[in-house]
Order: sequence, then structure tokens, then C-alpha cells
Amino acid sequence: MSPSPEEVIENQRQDWNRVAGGWEKWDRFFDEQMAFLNHRLVADARLRSGMRVLDLGSGTGYPALLAAQTVGTHGQVIGIDLAVQMLDAARRKATLLRLSNLTFQTGDVTSLPFEQTSFDAVTTRFCLMFLPEIQKAVTEIARVLKPNAWLASAVWSAPDKNPYLKIPIDIIKQFIEIPPPDPTAPGIFRLAKPGDLAGMLQQAGLVDISEQEFLGDVQFSTAEEYVSSLMDIAAPIQNLWARLSPRQQTDARGKIIESAGQYRKGSGIALPIAVRMISGRKPW
Repeated sequence: MSPSPEEVIENQRQDWNRVAGGWEKWDRFFDEQMAFLNHRLVADARLRSGMRVLDLGSGTGYPALLAAQTVGTHGQVIGIDLAVQMLDAARRKATLLRLSNLTFQTGDVTSLPFEQTSFDAVTTRFCLMFLPEIQKAVTEIARVLKPNAWLASAVWSAPDKNPYLKIPIDIIKQFIEIPPPDPTAPGIFRLAKPGDLAGMLQQAGLVDISEQEFLGDVQFSTAEEYVSSLMDIAAPIQNLWARLSPRQQTDARGKIIESAGQYRKGSGIALPIAVRMISGRKPW
């Protein structure tokens, strides 16, 4: 029997709270590595001074922090996430950056606690694919957007184009049986198929929908650094890792390091990523 949407949300809340410390530990690293995605989202959402912006699945603050810097003191950004411990880290960063126009609150993005037509833009990075009811969330996004306002979203593309994420999953499969993922169930690659999320935006009434596979890489000094970061921040991979025995974990770690080493670039390694950037506008 499949878990209910409420059970899925609660499990995810626990997962992401568990890895909040890891995200804060690696914050500077991933801020530098993923900055291009944050800037792309800010651009696709057409952010400018004075806007009121909603960021969904803010985690430890991205792209909400950049959005707040973009809209300036006359604008406002609200970030929502399930995990209070992730948002605690985001608040600390906002305080350090002296961003008085940015607030964070816990909540489920499939039921937004805001009036209709109350935001000039919505952004979301690596959030929607984990939702048990994506269409419901997209309908909520359309509801709170003002006419002529934009949604800008980022989700992971196909596994084969994402060695950064695929390597550990493939290695773990060598030790334990992992059933093929339900294509309709929440997960890292739930929205990897071209047109899936774009179709949902269209169904919710958005127009001028754009979809692009955006290629990049995540660069590490060593393969060992890559493995350490995964074990600190990747909640879905952590859940699989916990099913391995200590001996299996040792062997799997060695195999991941060996596989990642195939992507050597100069003095480090560069693991390819492919991200689907999907945007749409609410019509007048």
C-alpha cells in the first residue's frame, strides 16, 4: 500500500531536517558551485527591484537569498520549506547578509497560505519533483501569482545525464536490490522526462512556457570530497546507504571514489549535471 501524501510529506520533513547540518557545513561550497542555477532562476522569473517574490522549497536559502538581493529594500521575498532546521540555517545566512526584506516560514507548498494574486514571481529549485501532488502545487502557484507574473523552476533531468547523482545509486544497486522507481512517485528524477512539468504548468493555465535542459558540472578537489558531501547532504541517498552493512558501505565508498575518478579535470574532478529549467507566465 502506497503511503498517503501526508505520510510522504512527514517523511520528507524528517529527512531534510536530518541533513540540515550537512547543508550548512557545505554551504559555501554549494553556493559557489550552484550559483549559475540561482542566477538563471532569478533571470527566468524576471525579478527586479520592488517585487514581492515567493520561493518554494528554500532549504538553507537558495535562491531566496539572491532573490532578496535582487528585489532590494523596496521588495520582499518569502521562502517556504518543510524542514524547520533547514530554514534556521537560511535565517542565519540572511542575518549575516543583513537582508531585512527576506523571511522564511515552514509549510507545505501544495497548500500555500497566501491570498490569490499576491506575488510578482515564484521561484523553486529542486523541490517540485519530491512532492506527492505536483499538479496541486502547480495549481497553487498559479493561484498566488499576479497576472503577467512568472514561475521559474529547476528540476533534475535524466539520470544518465547526471553522473553526479547517478554514480552512488548505481554502486548501491550492486549491493542491495532497489526496485525500479514508480514514475509517478516522488523522487529525484520524478520530473526528468521532457514535457512532464511543462504540461502541468499548461494545465494550470500558464502560458509562454519554456523548457531547456541546462548543462553544467559540480567540481570537487578529490573524489573523496565528493563522497563526503553526498553523505552529508543527500537525504535520498542517505536512506539507501543506511540499508548497507558496514562492510558493504566500505566497499561501496571505494567503488564510488573509483567511478568519480573517471571524471578527472585538471587537478580535480568535474561531475556532469543536467537540470531542466521550466518557466511559465500567468496570463493577463
